[in-house]
Amino acid sequence: MTIDIHTLKIFKSLNLLDESSLDIMNKFVSLLLKENKKYNIISKSTEKIIWHRHILDSLQIVKFINFDQSTTLHDLGSGGGFPGICLSIYNKNPRFHVKMYEKSIVKSNFLKKVVKILNLNAEVINNDVFKIKIVNGYVVARGFRKIDKILKFSRENCQKIDKFIILKGKNAQVEVQKAFKGLNIKYSLKNSITEKDSKILIF
Repeated sequence: MTIDIHTLKIFKSLNLLDESSLDIMNKFVSLLLKENKKYNIISKSTEKIIWHRHILDSLQIVKFINFDQSTTLHDLGSGGGFPGICLSIYNKNPRFHVKMYEKSIVKSNFLKKVVKILNLNAEVINNDVFKIKIVNGYVVARGFRKIDKILKFSRENCQKIDKFIILKGKNAQVEVQKAFKGLNIKYSLKNSITEKDSKILIF
């Protein structure tokens, strides 16, 4: 599935992918669509809009991340590699490492295959993320759990995190306000560039 002209213009205007990264991303898309014929990695209904619905949606958070750091980005429930694989393809710094946590053996095996074939600076952990402790770096999640569950995870399983970046769909604002009510935690909500009702939560 090649990228449509409109989405390509958005990528170029935001300086999201150079020619080399775009070529690698195309290979990732081919691998994903091939695997999706056998397993339900992503919804079949989103295959034709994969560049906008999944890849652009994932890459819109790069402006909140300092890729020049020597650190690790932790992707909770990476699924088909969104945003973990996309961010790994975008990253040019060998000291910036991506870890993807995925409970499903089918999806984690797919992610491992992608990392190996595309030679990405990334690692896949096949485990329930709620059984893992995370220290340092960034934590990102897309289509993962409700905000209150992520907040609980941040308190009980994480230490010294630079930033949590959570991609949320519609009703995000109501969910966030409810989850943060009574908590002394500073956060910000940014508008998504892919869906008008979606938000990016940063805390």
